Amino acid sequence: MPKFKSISWRELVKCLKRFGFEGPYQSGKHPYMIKGNLTLTIPNRHSKDISTDLLLRILRQAEIDKKDWLIKE
Repeated sequence: MPKFKSISWRELVKCLKRFGFEGPYQSGKHPYMIKGNLTLTIPNRHSKDISTDLLLRILRQAEIDKKDWLIKE
């Protein structure tokens, strides 16, 4: 199984789109993505990668299993 690693903001958005999320949209301080009734707030775009800790929190909120994430990545 591939190792869980940090990811760039652009790659995060790309992968979330593969899981059916639309966006990102900007409103307020942070961008967000939508899938059905679920609205997922994502971090602002910046030059550093998104840490594995933050990525795991995003996946939990997006209701995406870690195993499914690693397969689609």
